[in-house]
This record gives sequence, C-alpha cells and structure tokens, in this order.
Amino acid sequence: MATTTGITTRGRLALRAAKAAAWASRSAGRGNGSMIGGLIALKIDPGLMAQLGRGRRTVLITGTNGKSTTTRMTAAALETLDTVATQPDGANMDAGIVSALAANPDAALAAIEVDELHTPHVADALTPEAIVLLNLSRDQLDRVGEINMIERKLRAGLQRHPDAVIIANCDDVLVTSAAYDNPNVVWVAAGAGWAGDSVSCPRTGEPIVREGDHWYSTGSDFARPQPDWWVDDTNLYGPDGLVLPLTLTLPGRANRGNAAQAVAAAVALGADPAKAVAATTVVEEVAGRYKTVQVGPHSVHMLLAKNPAGWQEALSMIDPAVDGLVIAVNGQVPDGEDLSWLWDVRFEHFEGVQVVASGERGTDLAVRLTYAGVDHTLVPDPLRAIASCPPGRVEVLANYTAFRDLNTAITRGATHV
Repeated sequence: MATTTGITTRGRLALRAAKAAAWASRSAGRGNGSMIGGLIALKIDPGLMAQLGRGRRTVLITGTNGKSTTTRMTAAALETLDTVATQPDGANMDAGIVSALAANPDAALAAIEVDELHTPHVADALTPEAIVLLNLSRDQLDRVGEINMIERKLRAGLQRHPDAVIIANCDDVLVTSAAYDNPNVVWVAAGAGWAGDSVSCPRTGEPIVREGDHWYSTGSDFARPQPDWWVDDTNLYGPDGLVLPLTLTLPGRANRGNAAQAVAAAVALGADPAKAVAATTVVEEVAGRYKTVQVGPHSVHMLLAKNPAGWQEALSMIDPAVDGLVIAVNGQVPDGEDLSWLWDVRFEHFEGVQVVASGERGTDLAVRLTYAGVDHTLVPDPLRAIASCPPGRVEVLANYTAFRDLNTAITRGATHV
C-alpha cells in the first residue's frame, strides 16, 4: 500500500504549503485549489511526484481524445481491486497529477490522466505498471505542435519502460507506431473514426493502405496488429474466448472503445473482467460532460469537443430530432488560438435542426457553417443561444473554455434531470 513514509522532509514541507494554498484558493472562491496547490508543491520540491508515486501500482492514460472518460472508467474498474487515486477534474499536467496523488496518500492504486506531451517524464517519475494509449491526432497546433513529433516522443518515452504493459489502440496508426517496439503490448481494437492524420506511415513516410478494419504500410512490414480485445455494438471480446455484454450509460462508439481499453488495463493489474466491465457501465458523467440539465424550458445535453477528431465523434452523437443545437467555440489559450481546424470538421450533415453558432469565436464558426450550407443564427452568448432555441431538448457542443464557462453559468441555477 502507498503511504507517506517515503516523503522527504522537503516533500512534507511542500505538501503543507500546497494544502495551505489550496485552502486559501477555496476560501477566496477561486476554485478547488488543486492546481495552485500542486504548482506550489512542485516549486518547493520538484521531485515530489516520484515520492508520491512510490509504492503504488499506477496506470497512466494518455491520448488526444477520451482521456478523462477513460481515466474515470479505469479508476472505476480498478476500484474492484483496491482504493484508487485519480483526478476528478481532468487536470492532466504535473501540478494536477501531484494534487491527485497527494489527496489520496494511502491509495494502493492510481489511475492518472496525462497530457500527451507530459507522458514520458510522468512515466519516468511514476514507473507505471500499465500505460493506456488511446489515439493521436492534431490538437492545439500552437501549443502541441506537429503530431508525428508527439508520436516520436511517446515512442522514445515508452521504450524506457519495457516492463510496463502498454494498452494500445491498434486501430490508430500513430498509437500503434508508438507502442510497436515495446515487448509487452496488449492490443485493443478501440476504433479510429478519424484517419486524417495517419495517411502516411510515421516510420517510413510511405502511404497507409486501409482494407476494412485492417491497415498496413506499403513500404515496410508495419501493419495493424491482431487485437487481443475488441468491441461491437453488443459485447466486449477478450483473450481466451472471453465474451461479456457491454452496455454503457455514456453515448457513442468511441466510448465503447474507451471502455475496452479501461477494462484491458484493469485486467492487466489483476481485476476480474466481469467486475471491471460492470464498473465501467455505471460511469454517467465526467467533469460535466454528457450531463443533462434543465435551463428554463430547455432540457440541455452537454457535449465537449476540442479538436477535429473529437468534434467529428461528438457530432455523430447529436440526436437529429432535437429542438435546437448550440455550437459554442472559444479561441483562448487552453483551446488553441488557431481555429483553422474548423475547416477539417464535417458540419454538412445537419438538416432540419435549428443550429445556433455561439462563443467568443462564434463568427468564425458561422462562416464555416455558411460554407457547409448549414442554416444557422449567430448568438455569441451561449446562455442566450440556448434561450433562442424552441422549448424542448437542446444539444450543446462546445470546446474547452466555452464548455467550462457555460457549465459554470448553468450550474449556478440549473437543476439536473
């Protein structure tokens, strides 16, 4: 079991300072204090993460999309074994990770969401027993950079941990490349609805050829591995003929793939597959995502998307029978200030739905919708955009800060349904 006995004197001082800073932040109404606490702790003791991780069996979860959802599912599955430290709010960089570990010092297990760029050094600090690789696609080019560079960094980082079990999505070309050389890989056919960033082999530059579910590089023997786990619309399939019904509360095929990888990770640490599956099925909401709230005469269903792959998947979850659809886009630093990716998203399939463009960059979105031939109105304030829809069911699809700010505004007076 993980304990605080391995924490140095400096580390204990850092934890006390973090606790005080978090308390001050909460008292001032500036948030839950986890980020400021973690930042201060790491300033005092940069080696604190490794100290907090010592003695725990840790699973890291990374990828461009689905990290928070898969982390929540993984934590739920691991809870069938023992207590679990994890981030409830998706804070996936160093400060948030330290705060999550410090908040649960005696948890024997940890399910930790990690930003793709941070994964190599977080793995070095925590020596995880398993690493879940979900997918890789373009995201915030002004912060993250070119996606093949991320794949190369992940590949190099994983090779420093040959004893870790890598739970990798074999439907994603870039993820497969990152994990391909590791000796202990569990392959999961978790799906890859977005293929726009993997038209060429990340290893040779040769074209990737797709034939049904299979893919391969024309210039080498690099090809889709045979999966150990896979899903269809009804079941989860695993090693040795395992077949388990999989009925999720969360919508979308992508979440079925997320659940498959969460279960595979928990099983790698010793969980019973049936108990792990049962635990994932009760996950209903992840940091406000997928929830439904009542806002006046509107029943509002909240969806979050942050990049072309995520937007394409979220758009497939929109019910065409809804009374209104609000699409809210901001362009703040956490979102990525370059919104050129809007032109990579297929908005063309909305017919008969009242669409409202909203957010700080609602005008940019409105231009994209115009070229897509989507009838729409422009209401920059998302709450007013919801109010402009006919009474009834409204879907809201928003990027990161637009989702965050709207969620905060709604929860001040809205009621869950």
